[in-house]
Order: sequence, then C-alpha cells, then structure tokens
Amino acid sequence: MRDQVVAITGASRGIGAAAARIFAEAGARVALLARSKADIAALAAEIGDAALAVPCDVADWESVQAAIGAVVVEWGRLDVLINNAGVIEPIARLSEASPAAWAHLIDINLTGVFHGMRAALPVMQRQGSGTILTISSGAAHRPLEGWSAYCASKAGAAMLTRALHEEEGQWLRVMGLSPGTVATEMQVQIKASGINPVSQLSFSDHIPAEWPARTLLWMCGDAAEAWRGQEISLRDEAIRRAVGLA
Repeated sequence: MRDQVVAITGASRGIGAAAARIFAEAGARVALLARSKADIAALAAEIGDAALAVPCDVADWESVQAAIGAVVVEWGRLDVLINNAGVIEPIARLSEASPAAWAHLIDINLTGVFHGMRAALPVMQRQGSGTILTISSGAAHRPLEGWSAYCASKAGAAMLTRALHEEEGQWLRVMGLSPGTVATEMQVQIKASGINPVSQLSFSDHIPAEWPARTLLWMCGDAAEAWRGQEISLRDEAIRRAVGLA
C-alpha cells in the first residue's frame, strides 16, 4: 500500500478509525471522511502527515463529491474507497418506526454507498484502476426484529456492490465485507434496545474492530483476487486464517 491513497467513510470511530490506522501503518495515505470534524481531526493528528481529515456527510451528494475532490486535489489520485459509514437507529418494529428516521438511515447506509461509488468512479476510471470495498452485514441476508431499516439498507448495499462489479469489474476491484458483530459503539445502542437476539450478546462476544480493518487491507492484495465481486464473511474460518487473524 506504499503511497496508495485510501478514502474511508465513517472514519471517526469503530471499523473506520481502525482501518485508517491499519492502512497508514501499511504505508498508505488515508483520507478520513466523517461528519465528526473534531474526531477525524484528532485521528489525523495521531496518524500524522499520511492522514487528511475531510468533513463529509455521505447522505449529501454534494458533500461526498466535494470530499473526494479534496482528496484528489491533495494527493492527485484515489486508489481505494472504503464505504464504511453506517448507523443502526431506528431500532423499532415496523408498526412503530418513525418514517423520517427510517428514511434517514437509508440515506446514510444505502444512498451514502451509492454517493461514494459515484464520486470515486470517474477518478478511478481516469487512472484505469481502483478498489471499492463496502461494509456489509449478515443483516443483508437475514431479517431481524426491529432492524427493518438496517436490514433493507444492507441488502441494498450488497446488491449495489454486485451491480458495480457487473458493470465495471473488468478493471475495478469490487468487494463487500460482512464482519459479523464488532465491538463498537453500535453494539452499545443495540444492547440498549433489548430487541432481537443480537441485543442479548455480551460485549465480549464481539470481535475487535481491528479484525475487519486488517481484512480490508488483505482485500486490497493479490491474495483476495478470487473474491472479486463477492461478499467476504469474517464468520468464515478459512477467511480468518487467510487474513492471519487469531
């Protein structure tokens, strides 16, 4: 990854922040995209000259377009986009969910992924190469009580990934990553909801954010070539062994 340029959405915490550190350690230059200006500024200061904090709201097309433009102005290219930004709220049964909150989640988790892809594609097309990785979920394939918005958004993002591979996979590396349950702030919200079996898990049941971060790095290398256009699951022991996870 030496001198490769990597843009990460939702980079202020969780998987996004862990990925920023892992990619920077591997020699990449990392653009930290998130709404939390103070958090990404602090992370950029921690990482050093290889990091760039770019305030960005993935639900806003113009914001995403401007953020990717700022990355290209700063470093001249974009080699990897990681669509990581996502939210879990509203956790509510369909009969009780706020329509506005439900739509806002879709704007972030699904439309935000489209915005990232759409902004990155022209840059990568000019280069003739690139990698776009999207964080998926087991919820993309399994309905869960109270998670209608989250499940629908992740299913849509998984299909977006497949559609992008269908259209551009001959030159573009496209993959999804389903990490399983990860020890992030999202799990605190899930635990507090008390809805569905995931909320009954203890925090120690979840994998550390470093695991999906290291898997994302592995997905950018030749060892992951066989998975182009597919969704990789960290529940797969063979994948964990290939990545070198405990």
